[in-house]
Amino acid sequence: MPPGGDAALTAVFTESMARLASAVAVVTVRQADGAPCGLLVSSVCSYSVAPPSVLVAVAESARACPALAVVGAAFGVHLLSAADRATAELFARRGADKFAHTRWSWDGPVPRLADVPSYLRCVSTAVLHHGDHAVVVGEVVRCVPAPAEDDPLVHYRRRFGWRLAAPEDQGCAARAGEVAGERDQVAAPR
Repeated sequence: MPPGGDAALTAVFTESMARLASAVAVVTVRQADGAPCGLLVSSVCSYSVAPPSVLVAVAESARACPALAVVGAAFGVHLLSAADRATAELFARRGADKFAHTRWSWDGPVPRLADVPSYLRCVSTAVLHHGDHAVVVGEVVRCVPAPAEDDPLVHYRRRFGWRLAAPEDQGCAARAGEVAGERDQVAAPR
């Protein structure tokens, strides 16, 4: 905990954030010694469309942080689907050579996981160190989308495998309209 930190506030904050459902991704980078390095993150999101960019937060204590939290660093973001749970569990572990237990190859300077279809290759354009994390803005230089039928892997209450329910046999536009309609109904004054 940082000096002057409030242990009770930290505990309540940690529990509150565990109740925020989030997609998870594996971030990969080449270390200074040339070896691949990767970790699982739940704090990743789109940041900008022009130019296409993502935002990733990484613990300063993570092995990947020194290579990742540098302006100009090339890195990969592998957006995990429900079928990628074993990959998530592998990259959530500390230590060990994670790449010895999965198929991968080099995509230029970036380690790319072979079995994760949704992939972004990025170059960091800004880094902010705050508290015990580094926030990295990465401009997307290559994007490989997942198949449309893939469901995301969701992390909620410290577990994987939660599934977002959607009406069957309807397109995305129909689902988005239903969700917006439900939101409007809930927000409408009575």
